[in-house]
Amino acid sequence: MQEKIQIVSDGSLDLPNELVEEKRIKVVPFYVSFDGETYVKEKEELDVREFYQKMVDHPQVFPKTSMPSVQDYYDVFEPLVKEGTAVICICITQKFSGSMQSATTAKDMILEEYPDAKITVIDATVNTVLQGLFVLEACRLKDQGLEYDRIIESILKIRETGRIFFTIGSIDYLKHGGRIGKVAGIAGSALKIKPLITLKEGEIFNSGITRNRKKSLEKVVDMLKEYLDEVDAKPGEYSFCIGFGYDRKEADEFKDMLKDLVRERLGIDEIGIYQIGATIGVHTGPYPIGVGIIKHAE
Repeated sequence: MQEKIQIVSDGSLDLPNELVEEKRIKVVPFYVSFDGETYVKEKEELDVREFYQKMVDHPQVFPKTSMPSVQDYYDVFEPLVKEGTAVICICITQKFSGSMQSATTAKDMILEEYPDAKITVIDATVNTVLQGLFVLEACRLKDQGLEYDRIIESILKIRETGRIFFTIGSIDYLKHGGRIGKVAGIAGSALKIKPLITLKEGEIFNSGITRNRKKSLEKVVDMLKEYLDEVDAKPGEYSFCIGFGYDRKEADEFKDMLKDLVRERLGIDEIGIYQIGATIGVHTGPYPIGVGIIKHAE
């Protein structure tokens, strides 16, 4: 008899609700606050579009997020364990959030009460739409009927292949959120420069600057090309998507810039466009845009 397996992720996966429902993913949301006191659950109590609209309408207000609590994870895990379902829980990189720690503590509590429970908590080492691609790989393997341990083994092997290449409107939010890290060498936002950023293995790295948005988008395409050359990517080997913040129209135009390259090098005709959620949006501001790529698990 096929073992029942449930894929769980925190809200950093940034996949559309309809895709989450189609793939039957259980999502444990982050909390968002615009006043530092009142926190609401992202997507459940605050729509992502509304989140960005507030940022655009109130540019002097810097929202904050708070990770899911131990109780939040416990409330998701317990009903699954009671019905004998094995759980694979994928969390945002520990370098960005304590979400994984909440999940791990909840898992330990569950195991005290239900010693036979099967729960594995995985550090995605990535976030946002790239975490979404990683979670979708786990779902794909589950739907193929792979065994629990094999799914875990297979997805762990692809984590280091994940990359996000992106640009943002300004570095104000990165500065304010304390995520400046490896991007600290970038000149001040008064110059109106457009930083280019690479995310890999849970950290952000400065990949240069441009003077306007169009050039920054062209540079993101170049960064993708360079990575495809570096790994000698073949059609069918990778999954890929576009991530954007407030401006869907810009994302559609960006797709046109990418479609020939993605079709030729990755064999992908239909590019997914996913909205980056609040967990990352509080650090990037309303205008992040870029691409996520990760190798298919085998």
